[in-house]
Amino acid sequence: MKKNYLDIIDPIHDFIRVYDHELSIIDNPIFQRLRRIRQLSGAHLTYPAAQHTRFEHSLGVMHISNQAGNALREKGIIKSDDIEILRLAGLLHDIGHGPFSHLFEEIIHEKKISHEDYGKSIILKSEIGDILSKNGLDKKLITKIAFGDSKFQYLNEIVSGALSADMMDYLLRDGYFTGAEHAKIDHKRITQSLDVYKKKLALERSALYSFESMMHSRYQMFKAVYFHKTVRAAEVMLLEALRLSDDEFGFTSFKINEFVHLTDEFVLSSLTSSKSPKLKRAKQFAIDYQNRRLLKCVFERILTNQSNLKKTKTDGLRTSLSKKSKIDESEIFVDSSVTPSIPLAPSKKESKSIILISSDNGKSSAEEMPISKIPVVSAISGYMNILRIYTHQKNRKKVEIAAKSILGDLK
Repeated sequence: MKKNYLDIIDPIHDFIRVYDHELSIIDNPIFQRLRRIRQLSGAHLTYPAAQHTRFEHSLGVMHISNQAGNALREKGIIKSDDIEILRLAGLLHDIGHGPFSHLFEEIIHEKKISHEDYGKSIILKSEIGDILSKNGLDKKLITKIAFGDSKFQYLNEIVSGALSADMMDYLLRDGYFTGAEHAKIDHKRITQSLDVYKKKLALERSALYSFESMMHSRYQMFKAVYFHKTVRAAEVMLLEALRLSDDEFGFTSFKINEFVHLTDEFVLSSLTSSKSPKLKRAKQFAIDYQNRRLLKCVFERILTNQSNLKKTKTDGLRTSLSKKSKIDESEIFVDSSVTPSIPLAPSKKESKSIILISSDNGKSSAEEMPISKIPVVSAISGYMNILRIYTHQKNRKKVEIAAKSILGDLK
């Protein structure tokens, strides 16, 4: 009897089962493009093995979404058809990512666009949507769940949020490929302990320690990997190259049929092979990035308040540093890396609480516990905000002195 599935070997989940209708999406060039977009953009220049991509992460999110779905099905909350939809939403949640993943997001965010906007268009208006419809699947519902817009809040939360398959896979995968020890999480315990209360995703109280551990792991990964000063040095260079070349290449104004050809190497190749005098500076940044000639961090401060240094403030700071150090403004880079310490809910608002389910003598009760009452999580709640000043090696001392003079008392 012919199998209608394929088992893909994966270092994180051992085997990921993929069914025929999913394989037709995975084998499509639009999805295959994710093989050429690194999950952690410039992190491989600091952690050499961090070469993994959005492709295998997407498979992993589908796999954990399936585990979560099965746990809810066994409790009589959802049906097998719901799991099929959930798997596809997990598989396609990153289909709209541009080159260098979240770096490209920083660029398009300035134009009020997000990778979710691209993702919605790709699922609804490309061959991906045609494949879904051909297989009798609701592409609109899949899109809504993939990007947190459906009326089924608990399904949205399985794909993205504080208990999401997305976070569980990226922490496990990023930890494995960077070698960071911070990302050890008990994702199976969490998925098996999922429940639903008043249409919201809930967790059995007995798994609260696993949730605390996962939140702490995420916080540590941001400090040790995602916001590592050398990782960000590489990314600041890429951001500058993208900003300087956007008018010439129109990277952020591509139509969907052009956007789906954008990959890390396509952008780097376009920059390094450019003959345009206008792109001389962007080209040099790209070449230096490839050869790991990185900017140097001369000042670093973890800000303890929740205020985000807006672009106007960072631009003003750049000007002040330039005047003080007598170094050209274009040679100084102010990087403000900000993230919520607790993952955002699918609504993009900060997660304020978690619903815990307790069982006693066969009776279940639910409690919505504020994050502030979970000691480990409360301690890290708010925003992580790291301010850094970068410059080229030749300017290092002058900019460092200016930065300490201007920012020495910053809290």
